[in-house]
Amino acid sequence: MSYLKINKQQLINLEQSLGLELLRSNRAGSYSNTTLIGTNTRKYHGLLVSPVPNLDFDNHVILSDLDETIIQRGAEFRLGLHKYQGNNWEPKGHKYALDFELDPIPAIIYRVGGVKLKRETLLVQNDERILIRYTLLDAHSPTKIRLQPFLAFRNVHQLSKENLYANTRFDHIPNGIKIKLYEGYPFLHMQTNKKAEFISVPAWNRNIEYIEEEKRGYEFREDLFVPGFFEFSIKKDESIIFSAGLKENTPSTITRYFTKELQSRVPRDSFDNNLKNAAQQFLVNFEGKSEIMAGYPWYGRGGRDTFISLPGLLLTDGNTKTYRQVLDSMIRDMKGPLFPTVGRGVEMKYEAADSPLWFIWSVQQLYYATAQKAEIAKSYWPVISLILESYRKGTDFNIHQAENGLIWQGQEGIALTWMDAYTSKGPVTPRRGFTVEINALWYNAIEFALELAKRLKEKEFTEAWKAEPERVKRSFLRTFWNRDRKYLADYAHDLKTDWSVRPNMLFAVSLPYTMLTLDQMKEVVDMVKNELLTARGVRTLSPQHPHYKGYYSGNADEREQAFHQGTAWPWLLGAFADAYWRVYEKSGLNVIKNLYFGFEEEMSKNALGTISQIHDGDPPHAAGGAISYAMSVGELLRMRALIDQIENPKTTN
Repeated sequence: MSYLKINKQQLINLEQSLGLELLRSNRAGSYSNTTLIGTNTRKYHGLLVSPVPNLDFDNHVILSDLDETIIQRGAEFRLGLHKYQGNNWEPKGHKYALDFELDPIPAIIYRVGGVKLKRETLLVQNDERILIRYTLLDAHSPTKIRLQPFLAFRNVHQLSKENLYANTRFDHIPNGIKIKLYEGYPFLHMQTNKKAEFISVPAWNRNIEYIEEEKRGYEFREDLFVPGFFEFSIKKDESIIFSAGLKENTPSTITRYFTKELQSRVPRDSFDNNLKNAAQQFLVNFEGKSEIMAGYPWYGRGGRDTFISLPGLLLTDGNTKTYRQVLDSMIRDMKGPLFPTVGRGVEMKYEAADSPLWFIWSVQQLYYATAQKAEIAKSYWPVISLILESYRKGTDFNIHQAENGLIWQGQEGIALTWMDAYTSKGPVTPRRGFTVEINALWYNAIEFALELAKRLKEKEFTEAWKAEPERVKRSFLRTFWNRDRKYLADYAHDLKTDWSVRPNMLFAVSLPYTMLTLDQMKEVVDMVKNELLTARGVRTLSPQHPHYKGYYSGNADEREQAFHQGTAWPWLLGAFADAYWRVYEKSGLNVIKNLYFGFEEEMSKNALGTISQIHDGDPPHAAGGAISYAMSVGELLRMRALIDQIENPKTTN
């Protein structure tokens, strides 16, 4: 039996099946994402969603959907399901769904009378191509299958409408057709491994509705173009594969191609393997560079997300080669000491004061995990020293070392920390000034740099920086610690000190180098545990605060207000686990294990087999945001590695 098992009632109950999503991405930058039953509920959904560098650096929905029809004795049984204007659902094919499995790839079985048809979906790992295999498990009379493709050819953030500009012509290719609706796009090549007849019946399917977009307050109706349909006969126990890709395929190789891809999949037969499987899906190769996608379906790559998630995604698997390739790719896109927060090419933005310091932490994690310490130190020393010297002198967005040794950051109208939500009125939590996690990262970065400088015999650097840790420590405690409150302030600006109870103080305990005494660390950890910790992450604001938002819901502004004002983030559990272990050691192991294994039930919720970006701060802590998030998956895997290290200690380099 599959580890992730969905029963028939979940399949045919739309309230349940439309809330469960299937997601697969590949190294080429493409992804395939839809609901359990195959009905698209987001504008980001599609069977083949791929980057189109000729147009921009974003993803585009090429093949939105594929409707199947079983034909027997002249009777047609349509398996698709779409929501149309007026709350009309057609053609209601979900009622034929019988069974579903996720391991090793998504497979759904339909029953229509005496016909049993299995549909398996596989996104090719290094090619912009989706393969769908149909196997006739049972039939008592001649059977045909009809496949009707729904085409979008548009950016994932937009919706298509019927228009006169679409090029609806197609060309025949072996066992199929190729078509592209607009200039600048590649052709979509649709083929089968068995000869199929394509019948041209061009038409626009109007007013398909995406219920998740409607809930989010966005435009939610779309028109999709259907060029016609493929039709073929199929015998009992026969398998026929449909291929849709941005390059032409040779029909005779499709079956072998499918089998090879299937054998390369990581089994999803356990909680740990599901996380490892999910981790692989954030890694992409874009124009010769290895990159980490921050989350699906709408996030691209960003510096902060990359550096925080890297140790969990790759280092826990021992993949130091790719780890370094990702770091090197990010270095190539630096602007002074800053890393891109979002975008590629001319669309890159550099609005993060913490990303360079997270880069240093990411190198630090690699350094401690490998035997090649001298080589790592030598390779990344120029970048680390550049960041420190630039922050000391000052750089963009008023990021600079103040006279007291701490890092000051901030510019009106821009949020430069990880709490960077915006409403129509501007940043929700601008946090200008001295922020607690940036200065905890700053202290850790200086200490680690001095550690490297000693190994590399960088005497000039050592002489110039050796007094900084103590100076930073004195100012940090004077600015952020209050012995009566017994926790750390979140930020300080001029004469104002913000004592909101937030999780950012955790990093002053969790990072390798800390400025706090054991008693102070215990006070911080206990405060976080008592006021912020939930089973699904660490809240971003205490429920005792008047601005606390317990639920992430409503229109765009309402959701952004809640994003960092109480919403719980799974990725923060990585820092909590490090901090808790540091304070409580073996007596804290059960707390860490309970948090980690508590996420196992999330494998069968939301996007199957992965972890969402956020959860409501209030019970039942429903998931929200991106359905699969690199920092969530990465930090949970790092928690797992910590648990293993505690339970099975071994000599480290």
